[in-house]
Amino acid sequence: MSIELIKVPDIGGTEGVEVVEICVAVGDQIEAEQSLVVLESDKASMEVPSPMAGKVTAIEIANGDELSEGDVILTLEIVGLSDELNTAADTADALPTPTPTPALEPEPELESEAATDLRSDEKNAVPRQDVSEQSSAPKIEVISVPDMGDAENIDVIEVCVRIGDMVTEGDSLIVLETDKASMEVPSPIAGRVVSLAAKEGTTASAGMEILQLELVNDPAAVTQLASFSKKPDDSFLDPMDTGSATTSQAANAVASATSSLPVEVNSPSDLVYAGPAVRRLAREVGLDIALIKGTGPRGRIIKDDLKLAIKEALTAMPATQPVSGIPAVPDIDFSKFGEVKLESLSKIHRATAQNMHRSWLNVPHVTQFDDANISDLEEFRQSLKAEAERRGVKITPLPFLLKACAAALRENPKFNASLHTSGHQLVYKQYVNIGIAVDTPLGLVVPVIRDVDKKSIWELAAETVEMAQKAKDRKLKIDDMQGGCFTVSSLGNIGGQGFTPIINVPEVAILGVSKLSVKPLWNGTEFVPAKMLPLSLSYDHRAINGGDAGRFLTYLTAILADIRRLAL
Repeated sequence: MSIELIKVPDIGGTEGVEVVEICVAVGDQIEAEQSLVVLESDKASMEVPSPMAGKVTAIEIANGDELSEGDVILTLEIVGLSDELNTAADTADALPTPTPTPALEPEPELESEAATDLRSDEKNAVPRQDVSEQSSAPKIEVISVPDMGDAENIDVIEVCVRIGDMVTEGDSLIVLETDKASMEVPSPIAGRVVSLAAKEGTTASAGMEILQLELVNDPAAVTQLASFSKKPDDSFLDPMDTGSATTSQAANAVASATSSLPVEVNSPSDLVYAGPAVRRLAREVGLDIALIKGTGPRGRIIKDDLKLAIKEALTAMPATQPVSGIPAVPDIDFSKFGEVKLESLSKIHRATAQNMHRSWLNVPHVTQFDDANISDLEEFRQSLKAEAERRGVKITPLPFLLKACAAALRENPKFNASLHTSGHQLVYKQYVNIGIAVDTPLGLVVPVIRDVDKKSIWELAAETVEMAQKAKDRKLKIDDMQGGCFTVSSLGNIGGQGFTPIINVPEVAILGVSKLSVKPLWNGTEFVPAKMLPLSLSYDHRAINGGDAGRFLTYLTAILADIRRLAL
């Protein structure tokens, strides 16, 4: 018998990781790879498995402790082969010994030789087994989250593979989603999935393990097997995904629990069967998880249970309790008027709504309107179509508009600035990066075109088309949507004569562009048809005054009316 100290393994250099759950107790007989504790940092939650089997003799930590690599978790009593033989011998000695007879007495010399041969065979068998295992060991590659710029703690909204699946190079492994975009992480190599570290509902950062692949030497076999492994199979359904029935059960369970449990519960929360993500959410909202009855497998508390409990708690709040200075919109049951359909908003859509609401509440918006005569610009653009086809570039009014806005920002630097959080300073930017609002099926995203003032019309034409396509294909990176100084929101041919765009804070202005129309324009002697482009300039009145906005629009419309001014 021996005593082993089980310590915190390598956790990527993270220190001071909080203990949120202890999965074993003193006296437990545990197996290798069985979870011992759950640790939680500000980036991720992780379970620490036992490297060996044994009996827990002491636990050296408690919930709430902060651990680092090398800290002792617990001690294990390891029972080896010799200990088992000694135990068996002690048991045999304790039994009644029969009276020996000469005919039954073993010969010591024969017994010694047999034992020696047996020990010799056992000793020689071990190395042969190790050599066999080493020679047949497959090659395993760890696939990690690639570099995503400065983004950290990105939500994992979908895991695209399962253990045992065959994947080819380029197959999607997981889908990550930030407040601004969703992106798929492809596999850099082909192979078979042997373990999954990424889980739906957790967060990921660059360098974190997604899964492990067993490499296969025959690429053709991988491709063929991958087509079979991707077929749906009911046997692989997630047991946690119990559908609407579970949701209904959760509602009933929470309703009965909240109405019958007392205010103070004697059982501690750490005795509740729940995962790290659920416990963290409960702590964030200040809800005692011991009040919730789990509806998951073996009574496990899942997120749906917690969400329903929160909803019940909010519903039970007194109607007179003030929530904010703005009156709440009443909740209406629209189904009583007819058939309805509920559809969840995408995370990008929700984030856009939150950002627009925050901007509208915090920034005093003013919008000024003007029309730009782009008759000459359109004639010049049409003359470039043949050259655009040779270059393989689609030429639209947007590159000219971006170039004109860049010139107007240089001429009016207040628009190329941000208001300091103190409210006492303006941060003037010495670069000109312009965001373009792109409408996608998942919501509105704003990729940023960098150094617009330094790029040609042809370069801007190619880059705007590329960025718009990446936005629609959900392939934008975090860096592609950061660092903007000014935003252009163009409705193009959708329609409308003007609108009031909301500023993309911390920027101080945004330009709305509506549908081009032909209007009569007086040239001094007669009315002539002119192609007029409606412009709507919204600005932060804390940083920009009406005079500044008037000069900006006057300069911008003059350049758009005579694009040759960009060469001056």
